[in-house]
Amino acid sequence: MRFLCLIYMPADLESTLTPSEGDTLIAEHFAYDEGLRRSGTLVLSDALEMPDKAIVIRPPGSALATTDGPFAETKEHLAGFYVVEAVDPAGATEIARRIPSAQYGAIEIRPIRILTLPST
Repeated sequence: MRFLCLIYMPADLESTLTPSEGDTLIAEHFAYDEGLRRSGTLVLSDALEMPDKAIVIRPPGSALATTDGPFAETKEHLAGFYVVEAVDPAGATEIARRIPSAQYGAIEIRPIRILTLPST
C-alpha cells in the first residue's frame, strides 16, 4: 500500500535554525531517503518551496481564479512530502515518525487511494 507523508513545519523554522542546523537537517533527510530507497520503501520524496512561491487555482462560480501565495496567516506550512510503500498504516506511521523533520513539525500520513475508471 502507498502512503503520502506530508511534512508540516513551523513557518519561522528557517529563521530559528543556525546555518549549521539547517545543513544538518538536509543531510539527515538525504541519509534517510537513501535508507528508504535501499529498503525499497521510498517511492518519491521532495522538499517544497516556501508558501510565497505557491499558486492556488480555484473555480469561483464559472470563472477560474489564480492567486499567488502566501494565502493565509499560518503557523505551519507544507514543506515537503514522502510517498512510501508500507504494509499497513502502522508501518507507514513507523516510517513517518523517523522522517528527520518530524523533530520540528508534524507529519500527516494519508493512504493513497487507487482510482479506477468506472466500467461502462
